[in-house]
Amino acid sequence: MFRETRNTFVTTVLLWSLVVTPVLAQTLFATIGDYGDGSTNEANVAGLVTSWGSEFIITLGDNRYGGNVFDTTVGRDYCIYLNGAGNGSFCSGGNSPSNAFFPSLGNHDYTDGAGLNEYLDYFTLPGTGVITSGTSGSERYYDFIKGSVHFFVIDSQGALTSTSDKTAQMNWLQAQLAVSTTPWQIVYFHHAPYSSSGARGSNPAMQWPFASWGADAVISGHDHTYERIFADGIVYFVNGLGGHGTYGFITPVSGSQVRYNGDYGAMRVDASNTGITFEFINLSGSIIDTY
Repeated sequence: MFRETRNTFVTTVLLWSLVVTPVLAQTLFATIGDYGDGSTNEANVAGLVTSWGSEFIITLGDNRYGGNVFDTTVGRDYCIYLNGAGNGSFCSGGNSPSNAFFPSLGNHDYTDGAGLNEYLDYFTLPGTGVITSGTSGSERYYDFIKGSVHFFVIDSQGALTSTSDKTAQMNWLQAQLAVSTTPWQIVYFHHAPYSSSGARGSNPAMQWPFASWGADAVISGHDHTYERIFADGIVYFVNGLGGHGTYGFITPVSGSQVRYNGDYGAMRVDASNTGITFEFINLSGSIIDTY
């Protein structure tokens, strides 16, 4: 601020300096995968991530299995994060002032129950009160920003079953990563590009050039394990221990750093403008991996 005062004898100039302290956009969120069976294991994982004080939840697909409805597999345990969700006996609409639950589609979300339409009817994505580019024109794949992180949600099941859909999603993702200005860019979806599990394993069709497009990390599920892998200069995570069974491992893929299938759990991610920390924590509260 500049102020000048005058009289007939003296001129005084007062200069004030404003010191601006940057505010770090601190964000704490949880990542769950392959969880939606309505089981005690699922409920225990939900209790774990809620105990962290997670600001929001992202999921890696298979949000429900079999005949379970989303009110049971999502609304029962995550109503405090939902806004604009479908009604049910456990949760009607949701108890969050803005949406804080961001799922991705898995193969069981397509094939079980009433399939894709039931998923789209239940969720409103990315939801009210959420910062998004709104460029996808779809609720199957979309983007949103929370704090210092720009998230890009891909529908890998759609991409794997339709060449035109895959092309559309790839073009959209490449373009949006190119113009993203947040400190961190995270891409997540269901089918793991790289995995050492003997049940599913790596999915070459999802090995897109994420790093060259600008992604900092890729998180997937489908295999009911936890794994951290380095490929193409960035980190990939497999996180499918949300409660619906566990899978074994075979020969580790190139770049595999950590593998775990000893218990269910979830990822706790703490991000700021200057750093991001990924942890996998099991139901006993043990930190299995920190990156």
